Amino acid sequence: MTTTVHDEVARGALVVLREKRLSDARDDYRWRTDAELARYDAARPFAAAYHDYLALYRDELAYPSPYRHSLAIEDLEGRHIGNAMYYNIDVVRREAEIGITIGEREYWSRGYGSDAVKALVRRIIEVTAFRRVYLKTLEWNVRAQRSFLKAGFHTCGRSRRGGNSFLIMEFLASWLEPDY
Repeated sequence: MTTTVHDEVARGALVVLREKRLSDARDDYRWRTDAELARYDAARPFAAAYHDYLALYRDELAYPSPYRHSLAIEDLEGRHIGNAMYYNIDVVRREAEIGITIGEREYWSRGYGSDAVKALVRRIIEVTAFRRVYLKTLEWNVRAQRSFLKAGFHTCGRSRRGGNSFLIMEFLASWLEPDY
């Protein structure tokens, strides 16, 4: 029996994507201040105190951007294990960029990331009618690349930013199959 999760927006075989909650802030802060996770995001770890982070977090929940949508990733038992987002939303070109973090290391390399990506892509395409979803992943992050390939993405280019080299990968709406 499948239980409905409050604020659920999409579901995969292993994960549920739901709207962010204030109660997610502790996990998010822990992940954003983690140097290894920041490295996978080609970013610096968040360096401010938790109360400063919480103030920013509250503002983001109260005043969401129309160009960015953040979601929590839960396992099927309800544990918050990561986050997914789509951003750089372009309604004219009908596309958006996605990003994903599985913050809980015991969930790495077990299919949770690719399942979350598949659920997110299906949600974006079905709700927005966008024609393209794309992402940028560090060239050296082979685990992420395998996950994105497993979710149906194809490499379509390369880019550089801040001394880092990225693969650009895309998923086109026309590739979406009923059982995706």
